[in-house]
Amino acid sequence: MSSPSSFPQAPRRAGLPREVLRWLQSLDLTFPLKNVRRDFSNGLLIAEIFFWYFQEDIQMHSYENGTSIENKLGNWSQLERFFMKRDIKISRELIDGTIHCKPGAAELLLQTIYVTLTNRRIKTIQEHDIDFTDRPYQEMLPLVARSTATKAVKNNVTLSEILIEPDVVINKQKMQSVINIHLQQRKQERLEDPERFNLKPTLGELAVRLPPPPVPIEDKKILQYTKSLSEDLSDSPSRSKTSVSFKEIRVKQAEKDNHNVLFQPRSTTPSSN
Repeated sequence: MSSPSSFPQAPRRAGLPREVLRWLQSLDLTFPLKNVRRDFSNGLLIAEIFFWYFQEDIQMHSYENGTSIENKLGNWSQLERFFMKRDIKISRELIDGTIHCKPGAAELLLQTIYVTLTNRRIKTIQEHDIDFTDRPYQEMLPLVARSTATKAVKNNVTLSEILIEPDVVINKQKMQSVINIHLQQRKQERLEDPERFNLKPTLGELAVRLPPPPVPIEDKKILQYTKSLSEDLSDSPSRSKTSVSFKEIRVKQAEKDNHNVLFQPRSTTPSSN
């Protein structure tokens, strides 16, 4: 088995498309690109890019080249005011990811700026939601070399984020999201290689629904005979339903005078002769 030192390291240079690199080289920026995540984090080169297109709105003397958090926040606050003035759509997630040197944030920001300023399209631009973590790099590594949960939090939650946003609740939410991504990746590893993790199949996986066994010919004949016999009995007149009719009987009442005569009391006095 190879030693951990032979595993591939994370690429230091950016994976920018060729047309974006040529466009950046044509702008003749002050500093050459060595590490895109670090070079664009303070916003100075971003301001210099927009200076080529909006010289009346960008004053380069007000931007400072430094790596401190105060310097980064000062430069980016000026850029955000410029974005609002020119109605340039740059998401806050891209800005924060670029400030904190998150994986893929500066690359996606440069692609977005390229499309906005040149009115061209890039096939490799990422239009789906990204989490700005080192998950793509971790997926390239062997299983034994991938980060643990603690290492994943350390790699993806930078010190600058905690200094800028000291709220404990917000930092806990960031760390929990990193842990959730890490657990999801571990779950996918178990599904891809169950033998390595000695996973046993569940009862639902073992209980496979099978088709019913075929019925023998003799049993089929008996079933057909029984079915035909039941149909004949149901069609016979003796099995037909009998209808019962009820006839209304009317009673004629006696007349009122006759009723009085019948029920007239007898006289008890003797008749005189």
